Amino acid sequence: MSEQTRNKRKSYTGTVTSSSGDKSVKVTIPYKIPHPRYRKTINRKTVVHAHDENSASKPGDKVEIMETRPLSKLKRWRILRVVESAPGGAVPSGAEAGEAS
Repeated sequence: MSEQTRNKRKSYTGTVTSSSGDKSVKVTIPYKIPHPRYRKTINRKTVVHAHDENSASKPGDKVEIMETRPLSKLKRWRILRVVESAPGGAVPSGAEAGEAS
């Protein structure tokens, strides 16, 4: 018998918006579609829950995700790799202004 090949799984690049729990993150995947009537480009987004085995990603990171079997009630995706890390040491503008006074 020959080996069975896996079906091609969907893979997207998105931004981590929150790390909701241990080994879990929310990833926002932006895309553009034309308006059905006026054909102007509209920005849309999809938010998915993804599995982060090593807890390597943090909010703001750009990650590549791939669909997988159901891992929990909402998680159907897993993180393959961190494409681009978020800029480190970002301080909220309110805290920065308070220190400068």
